[in-house]
Amino acid sequence: MKYLAFAAGMMTATIAVAETPVLTVYTYDSFVSDWGPGPAVEEAFEATCGCDLKFVGAGDGAALLARLRLEGARSDADVVLGLDTNLMAAARDSGLFATHSVTADYDLPIDWTDDTFVPFDWGYFAFVHEAGKDVPSNFRALADSDTKIIIQDPRSSTPGLGLLLWVKEAYGDQAPAIWSGLSDNIVTVTKGWSEAYGLFLEGEADMVLSYTTSPAYHLIAEEDASKAAAVFDEGHYMQIEVAGTLSATDQPELVARFLDFMVSDAFQSIIPTTNWMYPAVTPEDGLPKGFETLAKPPRALMVPVDQAASVRDAALAEWLTALSR
Repeated sequence: MKYLAFAAGMMTATIAVAETPVLTVYTYDSFVSDWGPGPAVEEAFEATCGCDLKFVGAGDGAALLARLRLEGARSDADVVLGLDTNLMAAARDSGLFATHSVTADYDLPIDWTDDTFVPFDWGYFAFVHEAGKDVPSNFRALADSDTKIIIQDPRSSTPGLGLLLWVKEAYGDQAPAIWSGLSDNIVTVTKGWSEAYGLFLEGEADMVLSYTTSPAYHLIAEEDASKAAAVFDEGHYMQIEVAGTLSATDQPELVARFLDFMVSDAFQSIIPTTNWMYPAVTPEDGLPKGFETLAKPPRALMVPVDQAASVRDAALAEWLTALSR
């Protein structure tokens, strides 16, 4: 009888596990790190969905799209979280994404009407450095200086791609000359953001490509005011990060619930002090203390979504040529 009771219990538990729906979300590595938003988002959503939210780290943002293209309709992903406005057109052209019905009171620098991708945070790219140091105030001055920088590869990293378009948007046809000048400033080009920022913290360079919001992490989480973002005269390139639904998902209702959750206060209030970006929808309690101290770009730069792919191709060719010399 004890055996039969044990067997019955095991069968019930197995059925319960089998009936728990799984939502698989591909995202970038730092999102799913112990200090990133992933753990808190997973806990909050699973408390309401009766599901198993499974985050899969797939490199940096730009690597997500490459993986999806490789996997195609066979992908295990239901949602991809971590593309940005520079990749949206290419992602849409892949034919892998479905439209959504999410509505929200977005607090973004631009109007948002896209029916395929849902924004979850935004920020400005910037070079982070030790506070108090005299650093260049534009790309020309940086190229003329001895300042050592670490950047990310635009073929795998959304910050790396953002830098590419930042220089192109600011300098146009003069961008190749800027990259030629910067080539001897670059200590290394990493695959993703995490590697680059880690090397900077280890003292491997004077500055690292990151965000104007990055110093908030040190200030709020570590009570350390030793990091700052350099403000460049040309302005700073804006990034809006987005999530999209895979057309081949077998969990459409659960996906819809997740996207609605993503723009809710429960998700958005997690973003500022875990992903260290501005939330796409301002939380009810506003931004954390310390965000008011962050650098404010004199001008916002951004290549229109429908032009980003073509500008990227030209800028990437210029970048590769300059760095190969």
